[in-house]
Amino acid sequence: MASERMPDEFTPAGMTEDHVDGVVIRSTGSWYDVMVGDRVIPSKVRGRFRLAEDDVTNPVSVGDRVCLRVGTDETGFITEIHERKNKLSRRAAGRRAGREHIIVTNIDRVWIIQSVRLPKPNAGFIDRILVVAKAHGIDAGLIVNKIDLACDRGSIHELYALYTGLGYPVLVTSAETGEGLNAFRDALADKTSVLTGASGVGKSSILNAIEPDLELRTSEVSDKTRKGRHTTTYVSLHPLSGGGYIVDTPGIREFGVLDIEPWELSHYFVEMKGHLEECRFPTCTHDHEPGCAVKAAVDAGEIANSRYRSYLNILGSIQQGAKDVGR
Repeated sequence: MASERMPDEFTPAGMTEDHVDGVVIRSTGSWYDVMVGDRVIPSKVRGRFRLAEDDVTNPVSVGDRVCLRVGTDETGFITEIHERKNKLSRRAAGRRAGREHIIVTNIDRVWIIQSVRLPKPNAGFIDRILVVAKAHGIDAGLIVNKIDLACDRGSIHELYALYTGLGYPVLVTSAETGEGLNAFRDALADKTSVLTGASGVGKSSILNAIEPDLELRTSEVSDKTRKGRHTTTYVSLHPLSGGGYIVDTPGIREFGVLDIEPWELSHYFVEMKGHLEECRFPTCTHDHEPGCAVKAAVDAGEIANSRYRSYLNILGSIQQGAKDVGR
């Protein structure tokens, strides 16, 4: 994204002439907390700036490097978003369906956190985020949390073996016993990382365990639904005492893939790439076409059935999404 600046005539009265640069560390929808040096400046953006990004639910996102003017009341007015290195985004749901919702920008790695149980691991969720991360050039890894609740580590070993075999780092952790926390702390050092997963998987608990000063709110999983309750309400960026930053996100139950064509999807499944040129058709979707090398690799056990099922589910949602927006 190129740097964007609003014309000066849109600057409200009471603003200074001097521009300062900062980083958006929290977004509440209408206000943005911007870190400028050691100050946090509550800031807003002009309505016309929002209208310029009508296909995006949030034109300014946590992680953005921005330029702002500071008013006499010590609030800011964002006039420019500097060029982004990358972004993690998903297809917006509800009344904004089909638009892009940007979760965070300018990150080094996304960590997908899953719990052993309460709630149980969701391979489809993992694979959707891996696809989006790959598409935007973001490194990704998996955290299997609440290992202290495991009755049998056999299924966890299968999950570990699958994703490490694909080249992704996998950490096994417990905020209760401390297992794996040192490895996670080392992985975060001097990087900007984002932690994402469903409510109840222990995002806030594991962050509190490695960085107690954060004092993030936590809650128990609902006994009735076996799903987590939202404790993190807004996306927030926090500095780490060991260097680097961590972005905490609200729990996400669905992650819609956006701006990937059906024939492109397989390029973001690392185990499929080596088979693509062997397919009969260059735009093969590896679903119904004859002469498909990817389907042959699945049948031969070279591609895991669970990953292929995830692929087909994502493919179906992409095709349905295209129908939703009339493409």
